[in-house]
Amino acid sequence: MPLTPGSLPRHASYLLAALALLLILELHLLPALLAGLLVYALVDVLAPPLQRHLPGARAHWLIVALLSIVVVGTLTLAIFGAVAFLQSERGNPGKVFDMLMPLIDRARGQMPQAVVNYLPDSIDDLRTTAIEWLREHAAQLQVAGKAAARVIVHLLIGMVLGAMVALASARPNGEGGPLVRALTARCTHLINAFHDIVFAQVKISALNTVFTGIFLLVVLPLFGIELPLAKSLVAATFVAGLLPVIGNLISNTLIFVVSLSVSLGVAIAALVFLVVIHKLEYFLNARIVGTQIRARAWELLIAMLFMEAAFGAAGLIAAPIYYACLKRELTDARLI
Repeated sequence: MPLTPGSLPRHASYLLAALALLLILELHLLPALLAGLLVYALVDVLAPPLQRHLPGARAHWLIVALLSIVVVGTLTLAIFGAVAFLQSERGNPGKVFDMLMPLIDRARGQMPQAVVNYLPDSIDDLRTTAIEWLREHAAQLQVAGKAAARVIVHLLIGMVLGAMVALASARPNGEGGPLVRALTARCTHLINAFHDIVFAQVKISALNTVFTGIFLLVVLPLFGIELPLAKSLVAATFVAGLLPVIGNLISNTLIFVVSLSVSLGVAIAALVFLVVIHKLEYFLNARIVGTQIRARAWELLIAMLFMEAAFGAAGLIAAPIYYACLKRELTDARLI
């Protein structure tokens, strides 16, 4: 597009938006951005049905305010609830040793002797090994703990900012100048891109849960194998699948560990299933997300590949959102 005085605000908004998105990854602020977008998107989806019963500008603002409080409060309670569970007696990581030993004892009769020799003989041996590992990696764990605390703070700040933006949009104070309008358009495209990706992620999680449910609740029982906690694993697969990338790792690990408690053969079968299905799902996921944002699967795969190489796991998570936003901008500018 030619650079004219009238197009300067638009070009400046592109530059500022690109710089902001880059700095978000460089400064590790992606959790805050995602939390803010999630709160704004939830309020934006829930507000219109309620507004039909309470018309008027003041009622609209009141609905958005109440929804913002409810959404932020719910998400905050969920975060602190998870932390409290891990610190409680039931969720204390120290209790993991007591749960692991029966699994290890079962695995001892299923695994080759070369592998059994590396397994701990008792809970005390397991605790000793864990304590030695913790002592050797104390510095890394301290850094990881600080990083986790920082992520939680960023999530809380992001949710509050998302609620504040939702409130501000409910009571707009005029259109603003040309640059403000251009930046608003950039933000709108980002919000719509996030909405599309979240909707697609729910589809992906549902698809993953269906495949996992068929394997755990249909295929294994046909061979006379009843996996412990099978229904809980299916539910955990759906919940974990809502988390991009890392969700599959969590659910896969749980399934493999529980399968190992039954027999080594079941564990190997579960591992083969997980590898084959998730290799297929890797392309299906790209197809689902691509359909939602009107992008081909190979486009999204390339974007994910480059973003992961440039920014690591954060880039991999942000790639679908950023690429969806880019596609919207190019389509709006009639360049594609």
